[in-house]
Amino acid sequence: MIETIHVVRHAFRSNWVVNPRTGVYSITIPTPTGLAHDPPLTAKGVEQAKELALHLCSLDPPIDRVYSSPFYRCLQTLKPTTDRLHEQGKLHAKIRIDRGIGEFFGRAHFTHPDPPTVAVLTSHFDHLDVGYGNDTIPVPRLQGESIVELHERVNKAITRIVGELDVDPQTPKTLLICTHAATMIALGRVLTGNMPQDPDEDDFQCYTASLSTFVRKSSKGVVGNWGCVLNSGTGFLSGGAERGWKFNGEESFVAFPDTPSENKDPSKL
Repeated sequence: MIETIHVVRHAFRSNWVVNPRTGVYSITIPTPTGLAHDPPLTAKGVEQAKELALHLCSLDPPIDRVYSSPFYRCLQTLKPTTDRLHEQGKLHAKIRIDRGIGEFFGRAHFTHPDPPTVAVLTSHFDHLDVGYGNDTIPVPRLQGESIVELHERVNKAITRIVGELDVDPQTPKTLLICTHAATMIALGRVLTGNMPQDPDEDDFQCYTASLSTFVRKSSKGVVGNWGCVLNSGTGFLSGGAERGWKFNGEESFVAFPDTPSENKDPSKL
């Protein structure tokens, strides 16, 4: 049975923008996957990932399973950790790519682009589970999600993930997830069951390369059955807490279902 869940946000990444009229994404530097909405880490982010790895690889009990958002920056953040754990013989399972814990894109009048495929990612990263759930994991709405829909997606994803690991014959106990700012906040709320009346409430933090830890209370259920023992910890990072984010009520590209907005920019996610 999974007893501990560690959640990290990807490290400091390169910037990108989207044209709110056309839905076209652009970036000033090339991306490894060739997708403008899939930028890599900056040099600072690479250093954060290394510092994060030193901490994660020292955890006791050690990490048994790793799940990641399908975006390049998340796998790049995980790479120093998973490479070292495999070299040390501490991690015997491959990284599972799961769109259920992927990026949050606000509601829009255009279609958001897909993340890179597992086939594309395997040319950049080792230790990926190429056969995991590619045809069965539900994907986010193509035209984005409301904040409520994001939380519903995360609820289904983490319930499924913990459920499948609870019956894993190798009996893993510690899970590591790498995701994004909004999804990290939603995971904290779903796991603890502490859903605020106002989704903009500043409750669970999500600094770059930060670590949140949740400990299971009992064997019964997933949602609301975890206590948060670390909320976006950054004590292992030389730069401390940086680039925090919170919901602010302006995550949607549309004011109403069919009305385009002029000034929404998701690049802060």
